Amino acid sequence: MSRRHYNLPPFATLSAFEAAARHQSFKDAAQELSVTPGAVSHQIKALERELGFALFQRRHRGVELTEAGRDLFQGLSAGFSRMSQSLQALRERSEDKVVTIGSTSAVATLWLSQAVLRFWREHPDINVNQIVRDRPFANPGDLDLFIWYGPYRHSEVDRTVLYRDRLVPVARPELAASLHGADLATLASQRLIHMTSDNSTWTEWGDWFRQLGHDGPITAGIRVNNYAIALQAAQDGAGLALGWERLIAPLLSSGALVAITPHMLRAPHRFYIHGKPDADLSASAMQLRDWIIREIRSGSHDLNSPQT
Repeated sequence: MSRRHYNLPPFATLSAFEAAARHQSFKDAAQELSVTPGAVSHQIKALERELGFALFQRRHRGVELTEAGRDLFQGLSAGFSRMSQSLQALRERSEDKVVTIGSTSAVATLWLSQAVLRFWREHPDINVNQIVRDRPFANPGDLDLFIWYGPYRHSEVDRTVLYRDRLVPVARPELAASLHGADLATLASQRLIHMTSDNSTWTEWGDWFRQLGHDGPITAGIRVNNYAIALQAAQDGAGLALGWERLIAPLLSSGALVAITPHMLRAPHRFYIHGKPDADLSASAMQLRDWIIREIRSGSHDLNSPQT
């Protein structure tokens, strides 16, 4: 009958011996291994029988390693340490291949989810988890990256500019055609879809009209708290939505919504990709961040060319 490949005793006996030698106690080793002291004693006796010499001297108040036991423990301890380091490296390598990125529902729906899919096709070994939230992230440190409009008040996150958008009224094609070239007062009298946001930097209809010089009244219209819902309402003919031209480029390209020209406002703030400092980012997270920045700046993601 052939010997085991490495000519080693059963691992269970070695594990029991290593724990007992480290603790200098069968009882403490049993507690660590979730077995009985008798089971530990049985494994060590089996190991001693196979090796042909004693590993412990049994004392009235405990056990002590023999000289052979000390030599074996030294070798096993070093071997177990190397095994532990190798396993930890494998775990970290596996964790390095998972990236978590956050965004609002509008960013996720209109662009990021498709961008993540494109990234995954190029880098199938990296898994990207998406977290969607329409209010500021309570614990941005839990995310590797997140995309947000305007500044973010957390000193521990870094940020990189993605682009600056333009704000333009949008509506379903028939309504947009009837309002082409309309002045601001006419637009203000239409049924408007107002979007309430927890992000104080988000531009609303009132801000848009004031910054373009219209100080007259604007209609109350309807109010929603989710930009994707506002856009859907506009597609359904419920009124005019304030379109972030670059963000909603897929809807404009498909003709689901049409921009009402010529009135347009440059967004007060930029969209940023925020994230942990480079020293705290995994290689995969940095790869995704740099890929997103390159794609946006190259204009290869179905949006218009970047605007600074």
